[in-house]
Amino acid sequence: MKIRQLRYIYEVARRGLNVTAAAEALFTSQPGVSKQIRLLEEELGVDIFVRNGKHLTEVTPAGQRILEYTRRLLDEEQNIQRIAEEFHDTDRGDLSIATTHTQARYALPMVIQAFRKRYPKVSLHLHQGSPPQIAKFAAEGQADFAIATEAMHHFDTLVMLPCYRWNRCVLVKPEHPLAKVPRLSLADIAKYPIVTYTFGFTGRSKLDQAFAAHGLRPDVVLTAVDADVIKTYVRLGLGIGIVADMAYDERSDKDLVRLPVDHLFDASITHIGFRRGLFLRGYMVDFLQQFAPHLSRELIDEIAAIADPEQRRQRTRELIPEVPSSIA
Repeated sequence: MKIRQLRYIYEVARRGLNVTAAAEALFTSQPGVSKQIRLLEEELGVDIFVRNGKHLTEVTPAGQRILEYTRRLLDEEQNIQRIAEEFHDTDRGDLSIATTHTQARYALPMVIQAFRKRYPKVSLHLHQGSPPQIAKFAAEGQADFAIATEAMHHFDTLVMLPCYRWNRCVLVKPEHPLAKVPRLSLADIAKYPIVTYTFGFTGRSKLDQAFAAHGLRPDVVLTAVDADVIKTYVRLGLGIGIVADMAYDERSDKDLVRLPVDHLFDASITHIGFRRGLFLRGYMVDFLQQFAPHLSRELIDEIAAIADPEQRRQRTRELIPEVPSSIA
């Protein structure tokens, strides 16, 4: 049995049993991957995949268990490499972050700028996507950290730590009637067409819950994952915008009026997560603490050591009162 063979079966499973796609990702040939899988199955004495002619159609029960342990082994192989790098090249490496557009555009720039000054030899990689995509990136090792606010149920396999709480604001053109209302109500907002985030992004669920709790049905005429797109359509007069408060820039958005709505919507909490068992290099811990200064190394290690997901979530919930109301 060779590490290479285990890497092959893992990649094939991850690519939906598409051997050609797996071979391309591994920078090798499709026949070579197929041959190594066959050799591994012969050595183990069991089939890992079910075949229909030359095509793989599903993973066998034995294959499912083998892949579980393969994943752990490949994770540990990566950890061994990280440990070695930590001792012989402390400030050099890579850091991959999977997140949403809002976090990448508004929450991370200052943190990344400061991190780059401190670790100029660390290459940073940003992967943007929806919460399910972000969770998959981190769970499958394509990203070291996942940063998100919505759909936390997708992140059950990760160690998720609360970073900061935030709320929303309403954006209108200066001549809009709401610009003259001193304190908005949900009923005021519901009178007008709304442009806001796509469901599942940037705290959208909190917005929907607030309207539903008051028996209101907002007229959402356009949704987008990008606050800048939302602001563009507000400027065009398509509707009023509801965006993350951090997305309002006093300089670039001075043609829009920002109206506070903290009193109408529950605050959302942004989390950062990583795979349990991942060896965190020194610069990775530094990044965590720059993004969320209240997270000490001891606290990070304590929560990561909790094996049971529900107990881990409970311990995380205990931290909520300590979460600051601003970006680090």
